[in-house]
Amino acid sequence: MKVIISGGGTGGHIFPAIAIANAIKAKHSEAEILFVGANGRMEMEKVPAAGYRIEGLNIAGFQRRLTWKNLTFPFKLWKSLQRAKKIIREFNPDVAIGVGGYASGPTLQMATKLRIPCLIQEQNSYPGITNKILSKNVQKICVAYEGMDKFFASEKIVFTGNPIRQDISDLSNKYDEAQQYFNFSNRRGEVHPRPKTLLVIGGSLGARTINESLSAMLPELAKTDLQVIWQTGKNFDISSVDTKQFPNIHTMQFITRMDLAYSIADFIVSRAGALSISELCVVGKPAILIPSPNVSEDHQTKNAMALVNQNAALFVADKDAKTLLFSTITKLVNDLELQQNLSQNILKLAKTDAAKQIADIVDNIKKS
Repeated sequence: MKVIISGGGTGGHIFPAIAIANAIKAKHSEAEILFVGANGRMEMEKVPAAGYRIEGLNIAGFQRRLTWKNLTFPFKLWKSLQRAKKIIREFNPDVAIGVGGYASGPTLQMATKLRIPCLIQEQNSYPGITNKILSKNVQKICVAYEGMDKFFASEKIVFTGNPIRQDISDLSNKYDEAQQYFNFSNRRGEVHPRPKTLLVIGGSLGARTINESLSAMLPELAKTDLQVIWQTGKNFDISSVDTKQFPNIHTMQFITRMDLAYSIADFIVSRAGALSISELCVVGKPAILIPSPNVSEDHQTKNAMALVNQNAALFVADKDAKTLLFSTITKLVNDLELQQNLSQNILKLAKTDAAKQIADIVDNIKKS
């Protein structure tokens, strides 16, 4: 069994891809798995750290605004297609999988031309243009939302949910470890024996509006009994937060142990990327979603509304975050019935075996 997995750019593409690879290896210990990513992007670091080999393409996205970078896009695309063809011919995979991101387009395009069985894993409720194009020539399309036959041929669709990191599927008995990991144990002196914890995650690259909103409300948060774990992303200057002035605020650019963050959290503020939504459903904690407006087809808002419409999460628009986020947090913290309803409803949407299902589909299309 030889499998190529292509895509990346953000954790929302990379971690599902790694989860799929792990599921394939669990079924076929001898399987050879090769990742294909975009040079300079996050996958070139995270995939090797997970124990897998990766090849890079010199590809970047097409800018929607008028910019000189678009002049180089056709050349980079052509070069990436040729590089992808070379990688595929040399590796000779049985199956190719696309998870979204810059590299998946050239790789899956070439894989289908070379008659390699392919599947794409569409994480969002509204697919991007690349997956719409690729869908015409792949064997299967694994989706996380109902109603995707609006975009794809219904006979190719399999409703699997999104693959998630396995370490978050069981959060029991991790609270004490989380308290130590985030260094809350001795930071505030005498506090409630189990203070409520707010987890704020804006994605691996950071979310400017969320970061600016949190920065503005730090004095108010410091007056509460909340502990706050704040993943800022790499584009935020962590040193700007005075930990002595705000001892209940713990900032990190990137949270490696998300299982511990989720286990200690009582409430979560998050962007509405596909991976975040899928993990929040499994974790089952009350959540406030602030969709990013800077994504194609506004798909994060569509992801968020799929939960909000089922009373499974609260919603704050990005443009309103600076004025409404603190009051929304306060409302949630003080309303036990609301917390229980949100938690019960979001758990109903959880899918925990997506990676295993996709590994089974890989077997099926390889045999066909």
